[in-house]
Amino acid sequence: MLKKEYFKNQNLILLFFMIFSAYIFSVVCRFYWVFWASQFNEYFFNNQLMITSNDGYAFAEGARDMIAGFHQPNDLSYFNSPLSTLTYWIYKLSPFSFETIILYMSVFLSSLIIIPLVLIANEYKRPLAGFVAALLASIANSYYNRTMAGYYDTDMLVIVLPLFILFFMIRLVLRKDLLSFICLPFIVMIYLWWYPSSYTLNVALIGCFLLYALVFHRKETIFYMSIILMLITLSNIAWFYQSAIIVLLFCFYVFKNEYFKLKFLIILGILTLIFLILSGGVDPILYQLKFYIFRSDESSNLTQGFVYFNVNQTIQEVESIDLSVFMKRISANEITFCVSMIGLVWLIINHKSMILTLPMLFLGFLALKGGLRFTIYAVPILALGFGFLICSLREINLKKYDLKVVNTITALVVFLSLIPTFFHIYIYKAPTVFSQNEAKQLDQLKKIANREDYVVAWWDYGYPIRYYSDVKTLVDGGKHLGKDNFFPSFVLTKDQISAANMARLSVEYTEKSFYAPNDSLLKKDILQAMMKDYNESNVDLFLNSLSKPDFKINMPKTRDIYIYMPARMSFIFSTIASFSLINLDTGKFNQPFVFSAAYPLSNQNGEILLSNGVYLSDDFRSLRFDNGTSVDIHSFIELNSIQQNDYKEIPIDENGQYYLFYIKNSTIPYIQFILMNKVMFDSAFVQMFFLGNYDKNLFDLVINTQDAKVFKLKR
Repeated sequence: MLKKEYFKNQNLILLFFMIFSAYIFSVVCRFYWVFWASQFNEYFFNNQLMITSNDGYAFAEGARDMIAGFHQPNDLSYFNSPLSTLTYWIYKLSPFSFETIILYMSVFLSSLIIIPLVLIANEYKRPLAGFVAALLASIANSYYNRTMAGYYDTDMLVIVLPLFILFFMIRLVLRKDLLSFICLPFIVMIYLWWYPSSYTLNVALIGCFLLYALVFHRKETIFYMSIILMLITLSNIAWFYQSAIIVLLFCFYVFKNEYFKLKFLIILGILTLIFLILSGGVDPILYQLKFYIFRSDESSNLTQGFVYFNVNQTIQEVESIDLSVFMKRISANEITFCVSMIGLVWLIINHKSMILTLPMLFLGFLALKGGLRFTIYAVPILALGFGFLICSLREINLKKYDLKVVNTITALVVFLSLIPTFFHIYIYKAPTVFSQNEAKQLDQLKKIANREDYVVAWWDYGYPIRYYSDVKTLVDGGKHLGKDNFFPSFVLTKDQISAANMARLSVEYTEKSFYAPNDSLLKKDILQAMMKDYNESNVDLFLNSLSKPDFKINMPKTRDIYIYMPARMSFIFSTIASFSLINLDTGKFNQPFVFSAAYPLSNQNGEILLSNGVYLSDDFRSLRFDNGTSVDIHSFIELNSIQQNDYKEIPIDENGQYYLFYIKNSTIPYIQFILMNKVMFDSAFVQMFFLGNYDKNLFDLVINTQDAKVFKLKR
C-alpha cells in the first residue's frame, strides 16, 4: 500500500513539474518582445509599454470606466465586459499599475494552455506527449501572435477554455466520474461568458459529444445527462438560474439515478432543444456563417435600398490564406505540420475519444476559407498529435537502444521543431498601436474635449481615441459596418464644407438614434433618416447639397465635434475613400480615385522605382506604370514640414492627372512619396492635414504635430 501510494505521489510530482516547466517556458518566450520593445521610448506611455492590440483599447476603456465607477450614456464603453471585469478585479486586488496589468495579462493567462494539454495527455497515460505538445502549442506562430505580451484581448483564454472543456469530456469518457460531470457545464458557461462568439464552437463540441455517445456509449445515461446540462448553459436565461438548474439536476441524477432512464432523458433533451430554438439559440451560428463564410454585410440587409461598401472585404483576418501560410501559422513550418497530422491520426486510432477534438480542428481548418484568425483553434490539437507521435517513437526505440541515446535524440527532435517558433518570435517585432507622441496628443485632447463630445475618425482609431481622450466616436472596431463607415469616410474624403455638414449631421443623428424605437428608420439607416427629414429622395442630390455654403442644419447643436487626422492614415486612405466614393444605388464606384503611398526602392536608367510598382522619372515630371503607360504629373508638391505647413508646389502639366507629394524627413514609416489624383487631392484629409489649407470659418486647429492634427468643428 505504501509503495503504491509512493509511486502515485511520484507521478503527481512529475506531472506538476511538467506543467510548471512548460508554463515558465511559455512565459519566458513572451518576455522577449518586452525586452526588445523596451529599447524604444516611442512605445512607452505613463512609464509603461503600451499594448499592441487595437481592440484591446476597448476592454481597457471598459476597465478604466469600471475603476472610475461610471461612464457616459451611449459611449459604447465595454463597461462590465468579461475582460474588463477581470482586469478591474486584478487591479483592485494587486499592487500593479493599470498599464502594467493590461500589458502582461496575456502573457500569464494565455500560457495556461499548457495545463489542459498536459492533463489530456495524462488521461492517455502519456504525460510526456502533453509536455511536448505544450511546448509547441504555447508559442506556435498564430497562437503567439494573438497572445504575446501587449496583446490585450480575449484571445488570451479563447483556446484555453475549450481545451478544458475537451479535457473534462475526455476524462468523463474514460472515468465516468462525477467531477467531470459537474465541471463540464460550468466550463462551458464560463467560456460563453468570456467569449460569446464561442457559441458555435460550443454547439459543435456538444454535438460531437452526442454523436460520440450514440456510437460508443449509447446505453450510458451519464453522457446524455451531461449533454443536457451543457445545453442549459446555451440558453438566454441568467447565469444564476442556469447554475441553479444544473446543480438541481445534478443532485437529482446522483441521488435519484433510477428515474433517469433513456426515455425520460430523450423527453428532457427535446424540451431543452425546443427552449433553445425559441430563445434564439441558433441566431449566433447563422450570423457567423453569413459573415465569415458567405461574406455578407448585415448593413445591406438592414437598409433595404443602399448598397454600402462591404467592410469584411477590407479585414485581413477574414481573407483566405494559402496552404503554406496556413501550415506555418499552426505548426511553425510545413514539416512539423505534416508530422503533427500523422501523429493526430495515429492518436485517434489509438484513443478514439480524441474524436471529440475534431470540432476545434475543423474550425482551425476553416482558416483556408474564413481567414487566418481561425488557425489558432487547430494549434493545440495538432500539437497533441505531434507530441503523441514523438513519444510513441521514443517508446518503440527504447526497446532497441540505450535510454540516454533515445532521450537525447527525442530532445533534439523536439528542439529542432521549436527552432522555427523561436525564429518567429525573434522576427515578429510588432509595434504598439500608437506611438508615444500619438498617445500624448490624444491625452492632450482629453484636456480640451468633454466626455460628451465626439471625435470623427476612422474605425481603426476608435477604441484608442476613446481610451486616451475619454470622448465618443462614431465608429470603432466593433461598430464598423458599411453603413457606419460611410460617414467618417465622407468627412475625410469630400470637400471641407461637405465634411463640416456631414460631421455635424452624423453625430447629431447618431445620438438621436440611441433613443429611437428599434423599428424606426433612424435605427436602421441614419443616412436614409437624414434624407427623409430633408424631403430628399435622391441620395446623390442630398449628398451634393452638403457642399453648398447655404446648406442649413435643421437641428440644434448639442456638443462639440473634433476631426482626428493622423499621418498613419496615409497607409489606408484609399480603402477609407472606398466607403464613400461609391454609388449607393448600385454598389459601384462613381469615379476612379488614386491614393498610393510608397517609398523608393532603386534608381537606375533615369527612373526611380517606387514600392507601389510605379516608375518615377528622376526629374519628378512623369510616371510610368507596369503596363508601359507613361503620364505627365500635374503638380509636384515638396513637403518640408507638415506641422509648419511648409511646402512648395511646382506645377508641371495642367492636363496631368496625378499629383505627387514628396515628404522630406517623413515621420511616417515606409512613406516618402504619395501619388494621388485630383479627387484625392481635393479631399479634406489631404488639404487639411498635409497642406494645412483649412477653412477657418469652419474649423479650428487645436492639435498640430507631424504625427496628427485635430480640428474642432465651429458649427
